[in-house]
Amino acid sequence: MKPGNHTFNVSEFLLLGLSEQQEQQPLLFGIFLSVYLVTVVGNTAISLAIGSDPQLHTPMYFFLASFSLTDLDLSSTTVPRMLVSIQAHRRNITYAGCLSQVYFFLWFIGLDVLLLVVMAYDRLVAICYPLHYSLVMSPRCCILLVVMSLILSQAYSLTHTILLSQLSFCTDNIIPHFFCELLPLLKLSCSDTYANRCVLTYWGGALTVLIPLLIIISYARIAAAIVRIPSASGKWKAFSTCGSHLSAICLFYVSAIGVYFIPSSADSASKDRIAAVMYAVVTPMLNPFIYSLRNKDMKNALGRLLSRRTLQFP
Repeated sequence: MKPGNHTFNVSEFLLLGLSEQQEQQPLLFGIFLSVYLVTVVGNTAISLAIGSDPQLHTPMYFFLASFSLTDLDLSSTTVPRMLVSIQAHRRNITYAGCLSQVYFFLWFIGLDVLLLVVMAYDRLVAICYPLHYSLVMSPRCCILLVVMSLILSQAYSLTHTILLSQLSFCTDNIIPHFFCELLPLLKLSCSDTYANRCVLTYWGGALTVLIPLLIIISYARIAAAIVRIPSASGKWKAFSTCGSHLSAICLFYVSAIGVYFIPSSADSASKDRIAAVMYAVVTPMLNPFIYSLRNKDMKNALGRLLSRRTLQFP
């Protein structure tokens, strides 16, 4: 416990947001409102197109629909609250509201990461074991993989939230972020955060080291299988089925990790905010474009969905 601070459970926190300069608030509001609307429309359209088109009722697109819904939920956990804060000029958030935001943010970011490795496994089976694909990736197996991802991400989120709720906070309740994020809250606590940091190290290591390692191994085997395909057209067809997923993985991890190569003149709080914007706001907006612009089946399904909606509302 830090000396000289009175310990008690605060009733609310103050979120500093992305900028404390008032003249920048209208610009930030316009940018993030636009980004959020594109995120909602894009991910909803992907999910509806997959659900309404029988040709896309395959394991790959089932996982893509789940991924799109998770991206939508992830963005909805942080951006609407920030927009309300900017518009209402009110930066405070209740203690319960802060814990809830931590819980849902960790849940959806964990689910995003786990679905990425599930999608990599799907591509591995499709390209390396095509004759066994329908048997291995059965509907039961696909549902089980998504349910297991939900359970693991729920356990990750719930563990951190329960441990966080056991901490006490001092008079300093200012969070230098635009939403309630775990690390800034741990820094504010007057309690011993050793258990929290141990759990963060183990879980964080699994999500940031083990999961990317599994994805790298999967794509190494995929690349080896593609190289053995005799025809150039066959190689391109195999690569095109996983190109969008590989782009989404690179966008997610490079955007989050690349921020920390910003020169040290930038403070750590600024780097944390930029990283959060990249992987929790920008990436969910760009993923629908990645999966639709480079995928002919997806573009056709979106076209059919739009045509049906146009006929219904002439």
